This record gives sequence, structure tokens and C-alpha cells, in this order.
Amino acid sequence: MARLPLLTAVQAAARLGVKPATLYAYVSRGLVGRVRTPSGSLFDPLEIERFAAGRVRRAAVDTVRASGSPLMVLETDVAVVLDDELFLRGRDAAHLARHSTPSGLARWLWDMPEPWPEADPEDAAAIRHAVGALPPAATALDRLRTAVTVLAATDPVRADTSIAQLRRAGARVLAHVPAALGRNASPTLWGALSTRDPSTADLRALDAALILLVDHDLAVSTMAARMAATARGSAYAVIGAALGAFDAPLHGTASRAARVLLEDVLGRTDATVAVAAAVAGTGRGVPGFGHPLYTGTDARAATLLPLVYALPGGDRLREAVDAVADVVDRHARARPNVDLALAALTIAADMPADAGTAIFAVGRMVGWIAHAIAEYSQPPLRLRPRGQYVGPMP
Repeated sequence: MARLPLLTAVQAAARLGVKPATLYAYVSRGLVGRVRTPSGSLFDPLEIERFAAGRVRRAAVDTVRASGSPLMVLETDVAVVLDDELFLRGRDAAHLARHSTPSGLARWLWDMPEPWPEADPEDAAAIRHAVGALPPAATALDRLRTAVTVLAATDPVRADTSIAQLRRAGARVLAHVPAALGRNASPTLWGALSTRDPSTADLRALDAALILLVDHDLAVSTMAARMAATARGSAYAVIGAALGAFDAPLHGTASRAARVLLEDVLGRTDATVAVAAAVAGTGRGVPGFGHPLYTGTDARAATLLPLVYALPGGDRLREAVDAVADVVDRHARARPNVDLALAALTIAADMPADAGTAIFAVGRMVGWIAHAIAEYSQPPLRLRPRGQYVGPMP
């Protein structure tokens, strides 16, 4: 077996969220082992991950006992996780993923009587022109943000603060997503992201991913969307604010690191070595594993992964996922989450490295608008928190 990449003391302490002195205190108490070298102490990344997972569980319990509640609690009627299953407005998300369409789900969640719009050729051309001016290193989220800005600038009624306008503008953004993400003039999200013609199974897997990602409690991007909506921001402002919070390694872009992990295993790297390298590389745990709302496998991953395994190359992906999941379960007791499923989907679909982030963002736009509609029914600016000054006095 290949040798595991080891963590430095600084890396190990960062993963645990402690100072190096605290890390060495753990060593002295026999809680964490180390390898002495002439250049300093090194640490087994899987042992650190196992210890980190245990500390997270204990910290969560201690926090609840100490405070009794999180920082803020908001009522929401969009999504809920019960007994390790995800429900959207009381309906099983797994069933919706298999039998609904993304636009149909959006119209249901938004209570939208109007027909779903098609992309306007002039708007699509303006988006492609603006996106084309971005540097080569621009990400999928950069392109989506650019498209939202273009659509806002070309909407003569963007200042209309009505729910009808929220629905119309939200649908307008979603209709023009392919123009932002595609290298050509494809009218579909699949055509914008993939290099091959889709089968029925391909499209079903992509639609399922979009539906499963619509909403999931009050994630930071959803909270940003509601903050914009409480000030009566337009659909463009709501989506723009949410995309800013979404563009973060602990939220919307996590599937990229999960894809690197799977690609390492598919490239014949031993699963244990690949997991250890992922922990060392991210400093945030094993990408694609664990979620605080589930005691086992993320319900979204449990629904999406079988659909991915039915695609070309699915057997090899299943073997890679199972190998990684076995290592992580033995060392950290964490199960696959939706980021791993997204990574597997983008590999099977011949999509670019950041396609998982794009799919996640596009799916979540439906949820952001649903939350904005809900917030519009509340008194404006109700979510403006009051600060408690703790700085030096004048």
C-alpha cells in the first residue's frame, strides 16, 4: 500500500480548529498520536479525521445544552428533514426527483399560474457576450452572477416589488442559465455542461439532482436570499445575494473537492491514500461525507447515486464510491452526502470540474425564490438584527 500523506502540526491543528499548543495537549493525554521527524511532528490524517468527527458530535451536544437554541430560528414551509428523509412542502423529495420536472416543481413551489418562459434570443446573446468577456479562469458561479446582472439591467420592471414579479424574474433567470454556462448556443442545461448527447437516463439523473437540491433547511445562501427579500430586493437581488454566500468551500463549491477524491480512486489510487490526501488538502474533513441533518447517508445522495450508477461508466463509479465510503465509515463514521453524488454525476456525464457547483446553484435558485416569496408576505426589514457593541468605548 502506498504511504499515507501526513499532516504537519499546523495542518492538524487547523483541521481540529485549535491552537498547536492544544493539539500537543491532546498528544500528551494520549488522545492523538504523532510521528516524530527531524523537521517536526507529523500526524496521521485519518486519525485526526476520526478525532475531529468525535469532537464535532460532542460539541453539537454541548452547544444545545448550553444555549438551548441556535442563533436564529425562522419558520419555513419549504423543506424539512424527518427521520433521515427529505420532504418538500410535505411531499417526499425522492419521489418528486423520480417523477417531476424542475420547472414543474418550481411552478408548484411558487404557486405560479403563468406558463414557464422560454429564453429570449436577445437576452441570451447579451449574456453570452458578457460572459465571453470574463477571463479564462472564471468559474461557473462567475458566469451565473454575470448572467443575473445582465438580466437585471435589461428588465424594465425590476423595481416592481410584487410576488408576481418575483416569480416572473426568477423564471427568467432559470430560462437563461444555459446561455451563461454553455460554450455554444444550446438551449438546455445538459447541452451547456456536457460534451455528449444525453440519453433518457442522463436527463433523468440531471433533473433529479436539480429537484433534490431545491432546498435544505436554512443554508447560509438561503439566509442571504431571505435577507435580500426582507429589504424587498428583486429576484435578481435575491439570487445575486444568495450566489455570493453560495460561492464558498463549506457550502456550494464542496462537490469540486469530492470530485478530485473520486477521480483519484478511479485513477487507481488506493482509497485510503486518496482519503488521507483529501483531508490533508482541504483541511475541512473528507469532502462529500457527513451532514449534521442526517444520522446516516444524506437522503439526496441515496436517491441520486443509483441514478448515476445507471449511466455509462456507472459500475466503476459505484466501486470508487463504495471503496471511499468504506474507508471513511471505518475511520470517521461519516456517510456520503449530496456533494459526493454530484461529483459522481458530473464524472459520469462528461461535465467540467465545476459542473457540480453549477447544478447545485441552479437547483437551489428555485428554493431561493420560494423563500423570497415567503419573506415578501412578512413585514419588511423584520430580519434586520440589532448589533451589540463590544468594542472600545470613546
